[in-house]
Amino acid sequence: MLSPSLEDYLEEIYRLSLSHEAVRVTDIAGKLQVKLPSVTKALRRLNDENYLTYRRYKEIILTDKGRRLGRFLLERNRIIQEFIDLLDVACDKEQEAEAMEHYLSLPTIRAIDHLVSFMREHPSWLEAFQAYRLQKEREDLVLEDGYGEEEPGT
Repeated sequence: MLSPSLEDYLEEIYRLSLSHEAVRVTDIAGKLQVKLPSVTKALRRLNDENYLTYRRYKEIILTDKGRRLGRFLLERNRIIQEFIDLLDVACDKEQEAEAMEHYLSLPTIRAIDHLVSFMREHPSWLEAFQAYRLQKEREDLVLEDGYGEEEPGT
């Protein structure tokens, strides 16, 4: 099992490999907004675990194992982003999906995928949910931010 950080690297390498002929250390550093030594360290670990082939100053090549896991990681991220989109939450979908994806089990991801597909195939259920959510917000029956500022007089 890879750490969340190494999963992020592998997911981005896989994503880059779909649109670039060659994936380079600088491409990864730019996309993940990290320094080159951090990328190099992650590549060495992924190389040691046979997810990719990395040689200094050469292109990065995913192994079959790396492509398989990379495809899964990208799909997992897509499913969670679609779920967040379906909920119509006012947030940064990419950041929210990133926060969630490493901590959900495969059965939960599959259930979310089925729920998203069901809601898309049955728009009346989605509309009913959205109306319900709006009603709850109007009734002010929403979870309060416990980290927010205290209200005056409390």
